[in-house]
Amino acid sequence: MGAYLLEWLSLFFRWFHVIAGVAWIGASFYFVWLDLSLRKPPQWKTDKGISGDLWAVHGGGFYEIAKYKLEPEEMPKTLHWFKWEAYTTWLTGAAMMSIVYYANATAYLIDPSKVPFTSIGAIATSLLFLFGSYFIYEVIVRSHLGKNAFIFSTLIFILLVIASWGSYQLFSDRASFIHIGAILGTVMVGNVFFGIMPAQRALVDCVRRGEKPGKEVAELALQAKNRSLMNNYFTLPLIFTMISNHYPMMYAHEKGWLVLVFVGIITATARHYFNQKHLGHKKPRYLVIPAVLTVLLIIWMRPEPIEPAPAMPATASVAPTTTDSTPIATNTTTDSSTDTVANATNSANNRISTDAATAEAVPVSASADDAMMDVVHTRCSTCHAMQPTQQGFAAPPAGIILQTPEDLKIHKAKIVTAVQTGYMPLGNITQLTDTERQQLVAYASSL
Repeated sequence: MGAYLLEWLSLFFRWFHVIAGVAWIGASFYFVWLDLSLRKPPQWKTDKGISGDLWAVHGGGFYEIAKYKLEPEEMPKTLHWFKWEAYTTWLTGAAMMSIVYYANATAYLIDPSKVPFTSIGAIATSLLFLFGSYFIYEVIVRSHLGKNAFIFSTLIFILLVIASWGSYQLFSDRASFIHIGAILGTVMVGNVFFGIMPAQRALVDCVRRGEKPGKEVAELALQAKNRSLMNNYFTLPLIFTMISNHYPMMYAHEKGWLVLVFVGIITATARHYFNQKHLGHKKPRYLVIPAVLTVLLIIWMRPEPIEPAPAMPATASVAPTTTDSTPIATNTTTDSSTDTVANATNSANNRISTDAATAEAVPVSASADDAMMDVVHTRCSTCHAMQPTQQGFAAPPAGIILQTPEDLKIHKAKIVTAVQTGYMPLGNITQLTDTERQQLVAYASSL
């Protein structure tokens, strides 16, 4: 029941997170487009303090949009703020992180082949990694380095590369990508909370008091604009990390951290093309470069050819039958995780010679299929069963059931990708060996 309720919580917060994220990203894209698309207004508007305007048509009507340099002539009665989209996205994302990665740390967060964390140790390290990264960002953005766009951008890029590499040394491959996404999301919401909103409040307070904003308020407004633009460049890499858990070929790559760096460069460069386009500068090279890098990434990441399936050793024998001629298999493997479903399947697949008159079975060696299914039942079926026996799973992941050779054939493509990349088993929780991994990939490929 606990795993079932946790699954419902995960569904609710994931759905809420996506809805809030769409609202936040949509607003971010719109306002960056709006700011970059503003053009010099006519003189009569300039005299009123308007720094830029534009006309748009949408939904069957014309819109006239104007941006004041700082303050309007008088405070409008209704003023719309944009903040809860960002806060809700981060809060629901933090809830998702807790439900998926912290509540089931042994399956999703920890990779014992990297660091043999306890659950508490892994969670504490994760929190320190996330908030420590944000603290470093905030120190830089508030320093003199943050005022130089080129130096600031270069420093942030270098720090993200280091963070990508570091996350791969500490956490499971899947969790590594999510941690970089969480850092980007935390930086983005921090930009809103600590930079953009204080600047907006200061500006509004001046207008309400009837005072002209001074140099300090003007500097806050400029910093808010720069933080907003930084959020715009982070958006596409962040979205990629959000969907990356569906594509183990990316994060389970031997150099997954470098894959993430390349994806960050590709998506941020593509975003730069559109930002330049909004300014009226058409620079196709900022689309060509990401396209070329994507092709190079695909070529570099291509998997090695699958070798023919190696011969499997015999691991089971058949015992004498009962009086109703029903054969009973005796499994000679000592792994305690093989359940009764696996034993029953092995029994049904054993090649048995039975004398109908005496109801005696002739013992034979298990086939290669039987031996391979032993591996599947021991290493895969604990999660991928109608009723998983692995703690923390109320249903088979992605609805995939792996208990018979026919099941393997149906899900062949997914099995080959997930096992070959190291994505499955999650965190190698069932301790699938490298030899078994190679055998399973080859066997599934041959079905």
